[in-house]
Amino acid sequence: MTGAQISETLSNQVLVYENATQKIFASGRTVYEASEPSWGSWAVRGDQYCSQWPPSDNWNCYSMTRLGPGVRFVDGFGNVTEGRLNSAGG
Repeated sequence: MTGAQISETLSNQVLVYENATQKIFASGRTVYEASEPSWGSWAVRGDQYCSQWPPSDNWNCYSMTRLGPGVRFVDGFGNVTEGRLNSAGG
């Protein structure tokens, strides 16, 4: 996906993973909810989705592919994560 497609696809969405959800806000904030919520930041850099989760200052970036109602993230090492999109309603 291009950077513009990634931004359009993820802004104000909820990703549902096997054991967690992630709300992605257009503001650049995101919250990953498994046993407890973890707040971080996200951005599009080039044609990649990037995220940063405190206390780390490191940004990790992923190539993204659309899979029907879901998306696939692939990191620089070839590790794959898939999630299903649901609207966050704003």
